Amino acid sequence: MPVKSNLLVAFRVAFRVAAVWGMAVAHAEPPQPNIVVILADDLGFSDLGCYGSEIATPTLDRLAADGIRFSQFYNTAKCHSSRVSLLTGRWCRQAGDEKMTHAVTLPEVLAPAGYFTAMVGKWHLDREPTDFGFERYFGHLSGATNYYKGNKTFRLNGAPWTVPQRGFYTTVANVDHALAFLSEARATKKPWFLYMAFNAPHAPLQPLEADYRRYLGKYDAGWDTIRAARLAKQDALGIFGDPVEAGPRPDHIQEWTTLSPEIRNWESRRMAASAALVDRMDQEIGRVVADLKAKGDFENTLILFVSDNGACPYDRRSTDRDREPFDGETRWSDSTGWAWVRNSPFRFYKQNQFEGGIATPGIVHWPAGLKLEPGSLVHSPVHLVDVVPTLAELGRAPLPATWPGRELTPLSGVSFAPILAGNEAPTRPPIHLLFGSDRGLRDGDWKLVSFRSQPWELYNLAVDRTELHDVASHNPAIVSRMVQQWHDMAEHLLMTPAHERGPVAAVATKKSDREWSNYSAAERSENSEESTTEPKTE
Repeated sequence: MPVKSNLLVAFRVAFRVAAVWGMAVAHAEPPQPNIVVILADDLGFSDLGCYGSEIATPTLDRLAADGIRFSQFYNTAKCHSSRVSLLTGRWCRQAGDEKMTHAVTLPEVLAPAGYFTAMVGKWHLDREPTDFGFERYFGHLSGATNYYKGNKTFRLNGAPWTVPQRGFYTTVANVDHALAFLSEARATKKPWFLYMAFNAPHAPLQPLEADYRRYLGKYDAGWDTIRAARLAKQDALGIFGDPVEAGPRPDHIQEWTTLSPEIRNWESRRMAASAALVDRMDQEIGRVVADLKAKGDFENTLILFVSDNGACPYDRRSTDRDREPFDGETRWSDSTGWAWVRNSPFRFYKQNQFEGGIATPGIVHWPAGLKLEPGSLVHSPVHLVDVVPTLAELGRAPLPATWPGRELTPLSGVSFAPILAGNEAPTRPPIHLLFGSDRGLRDGDWKLVSFRSQPWELYNLAVDRTELHDVASHNPAIVSRMVQQWHDMAEHLLMTPAHERGPVAAVATKKSDREWSNYSAAERSENSEESTTEPKTE
């Protein structure tokens, strides 16, 4: 055969091979994303710079600017129940509570799809993370810990881990181990899932000294002034689209200028300690981001940041106020007045099903996958129960219908992957809200809510996101329908015991000042050491 003919045949073969290869590449699925889920503890809605705060959070602010923020991302208002919902895609009771006997966890879903799974930080559920699908784990099993000294519940990959007597700080140690786990994950050549459950900024307020000193004096202006500044910044950032109405300071918080100089000094230092904990968490997240960039993983890593509940109001103000917070011995508690600021612009706090208890900052960053304009604000409501179906879909991980030793209940979450792809938000069933005697239901724009078994209140969140105008008396049919929905879900879906779903009060009673810290009473009795006690420390 002539040389020219041979060349022609070779060219045609090469062209066909290239065409087939091109079609295969065109139809090949993109690589599964790496996943980092970051859960803060007791973080208020406005505690990040990108949500209105004066606290320095440049890492999270940059992730928000290059990713997206949610204005209506919800948790369960409590530590352990938020963790259950986040990890199972079910309401806490429905999943079997902290034992999770009626659910599979996110790492158990992702591992069969090829993922390496690791966790650092606070567990606060039954047994240990390594019993629920995590291949690697470092952190504490308890609901809180000493930042400098840890406690006896620290574990490393299922074995007890002794906290060093010197040079240890929980937030830093979590990230030290996270980076080590990521190094292991890369060696496997698998996609990986990292769950970082920080203890910060949960009490005890024990910041690093350098972090704390950066904030000393910054809160001397007081909670009234700082809240006004946060509200103004939220409006400037357009967090809610149109500005929202902010309510007045509640009766149980005294006006800053009426407090004694000693109390003002103490409260300013307390908020400086809280701010320092948030600042340090952001710095440590920055180490993870830097590692992802250095190793070439940043583009195809989906980072989700949320909090487990709103800021905590449970104030034990007699504790160690004359000592510095960074000696590892003090146990400064949260402040009710500053919790009001930190949850701006909302009402109420951790445990309550008002927006102050359940609204969390929500940030998603994923350069390779997000189809929304960087810096976009998403106003569709989503919940922690939606995380499992979302990440399972994006990680191409089938959701199992059965699991050995567990009787699975149906998934309650709805994937918000369509939102990340720039499409319409999916239709979702009502969001069920329950912790103790605090309860509520979000159905579309309507929200039904009860404070500690007080009468039901009804709010139209489309026009009243801050829940200032109760319209229950004007909409009895809506209240009746939603009350029935709440009880039906509580009984048949969540399997809530009858004593926890009894009727609410018919007539409202005045909330006791002892529900929160009340400096009014303390200041009139100069030597008073009253403090409130959180029903269950988490």
